[in-house]
Amino acid sequence: PLAHWFWADARQGVPGLSLALMALMLALAANLGVGTMVGSFRATFTGWLNQRLVAELYLTLPDAATAARALDMVAPQVEAVLPIWRAEAMLAGQPGQVYGVADHATYRDHWPLLSAVPGVWDVLARGQGALVNEQLARRAGLALGDAVDLPGGALPVLGVYSDYGNPRPQVMVAVGVLTARFADVPRLRYALRLPPDRAADLARRLRADLALPEEAVVDQAAVKALSLAVFDRTFAVTAALNVLTLGVAGVALVSSLVTLSALRLGQLAPLWALGVARGPLARLEVARLLALAALTFALALPLGLALAWALLAVVNVQAFGWRLPMQVFPADWLRLLALALLAAGLAALWPARRLARATPAELLRRFAGDR
Repeated sequence: PLAHWFWADARQGVPGLSLALMALMLALAANLGVGTMVGSFRATFTGWLNQRLVAELYLTLPDAATAARALDMVAPQVEAVLPIWRAEAMLAGQPGQVYGVADHATYRDHWPLLSAVPGVWDVLARGQGALVNEQLARRAGLALGDAVDLPGGALPVLGVYSDYGNPRPQVMVAVGVLTARFADVPRLRYALRLPPDRAADLARRLRADLALPEEAVVDQAAVKALSLAVFDRTFAVTAALNVLTLGVAGVALVSSLVTLSALRLGQLAPLWALGVARGPLARLEVARLLALAALTFALALPLGLALAWALLAVVNVQAFGWRLPMQVFPADWLRLLALALLAAGLAALWPARRLARATPAELLRRFAGDR
């Protein structure tokens, strides 16, 4: 009988707590949606960095003379020197960048493409087309085979690659095409492929022999760490907002429970009169709110996932020009459920404590008054 009463009483108490529970549900849905978006972005961004940043060292030189000395110095010690040359150009009516890439296995094996024509890297090496980033493809409505306008003449689109974090349009062509169309392109940045155990020693020698600053020679681990640190700082405010929304929902629950606490004494007095002690009644009050919080979380979960899909597939595409694959993180759901239960439990403590300390005389007055 007590279990039947518990669930019936919980159902009866929903209208009085509906506003606070709605605030909790919206806070949970926002946390789930934004957390899924940020988690999907971070997981995708990390995987993308691992694919894109595969060279052991990245070299940025101050001038052409230093670049020539550096290339002569590293030539006997590296497996490949890959130019990272770029020129500024107007692409689809917006300022963008045109990169030249060498024909090397680094790109064939590690450069992620969203779509591509057959034999894309061979065709690109022959200078018969270009790769465009997802931002340019979406903004200009480009598909495979369409022509992308470039200085010196249009080239067909051979493939579309992901370019997370970059708001600007970008094109990749063979390095020979780049130098032919942009004769004055700066030739000061290179990626060096060499055995990983020799990278640190070569970096030290380059800095010492050429008087280069620390940031002029960086390894892939440093670039990845810096990129992820910038990412985490960018979304630090998101975590603070998530905590704030849950805090507001917790305050709403406390306010509702305090307001209803006097009424609850009158509703619980008959059970006390029937022999249920005040301590178990107080524990049942806490359990009632925990059950309602768990039900609220169950309702917030699909709403939060729908919000995450909208953020990733609609808002992000409109705002930045790329779409992120949606990933789910059940471990984060469990942590959020635990936070929701903790907030509900803390909100129920004061009314439950008041009930547990209520005197028999007060309960009798409530019982007599409600009769």
